[in-house]
Amino acid sequence: MSGTTLPRNPQPRTTLPRITPPRTRIARRLAALAAGAGLLGTALVGAVPAQARTAAQDTNPISAAQALAAPGVPGANDWSCQPSSAHPRPVVLVHGTFANGSVNWLTIAPALAAQGYCVYALTYGAEPGVPLLRAIAPVADSAQQLSTFVDGVLAATGAGQVDIVGHSQGGMMPRYYLKFDGGAAKVHTLVGLAPSNHGTTLDGLTTLAQSFPGAQQIVASACPACADQEVGSAMLAQLNAGGDTMPGVDYTVIATKYDEVVTPYTSQFLTGPNVHNVLVQDLCPANVPDHVLMAADPVVRHEVMHALDPEHVADATCLANLTG
Repeated sequence: MSGTTLPRNPQPRTTLPRITPPRTRIARRLAALAAGAGLLGTALVGAVPAQARTAAQDTNPISAAQALAAPGVPGANDWSCQPSSAHPRPVVLVHGTFANGSVNWLTIAPALAAQGYCVYALTYGAEPGVPLLRAIAPVADSAQQLSTFVDGVLAATGAGQVDIVGHSQGGMMPRYYLKFDGGAAKVHTLVGLAPSNHGTTLDGLTTLAQSFPGAQQIVASACPACADQEVGSAMLAQLNAGGDTMPGVDYTVIATKYDEVVTPYTSQFLTGPNVHNVLVQDLCPANVPDHVLMAADPVVRHEVMHALDPEHVADATCLANLTG
């Protein structure tokens, strides 16, 4: 996998009529996600900042990582898991802004575990005085938490590298870890689902905040990660200076035309060697996930599997994934 940006060119497939999910159904799913974020966030209030402090002070890499692990993620955070020869690299899941690891990966984590991967999900980015909401701390701080977590996963599994799958900010923030925190030597593949690689607008962040109780009140005042993700921020200028990628790492970006948060959706794509930019609608025109639903979409889930193991898993299709 080499060269500059390499968009997918799927073979012609059976064309299905475009299926636009009823807005009421989308609203129900978003409400459920938001409610889950609130309920699980309540359990984490006070706990996550304490975990972050413990991780920073703990000299044992495994226990430091365990302090950051998201609770209750099906198929994830089994610290006795040993990678197989078929899947030698553990997969680290990195959630998006305002969310947490417990709600972001309810479908992808068990799907990966069912395929034999060792799967790990963290919750990161708490800010003092802000309950419930995560991934709101400065991106540089969150990248250090990711570094702690990856080191613990490597120590626990004995693996030499991990693969990372991230959603939204969770697809962009690992690039900071790769570039500034020594992560490039420890990561083989980075898969970003609707990542904020080149930023978005305040309107986009406000749209995302509508899905999470209490988030709208902090977008402009108590969310350093929001400021970091605005187009033209100093953090993004630093991150993208000199090119989008790091040598030796494979990158896949999976985007949707119907993203209303990171806009335009083409800004999510990367340029550089070992890059694959994938548009969901090129794989399946009938599939119309928005930004939040990317982490729960069956076509996206299959394409994640393909990005992690392209030699054995074919590209996603409508017939095999949307209707299967």
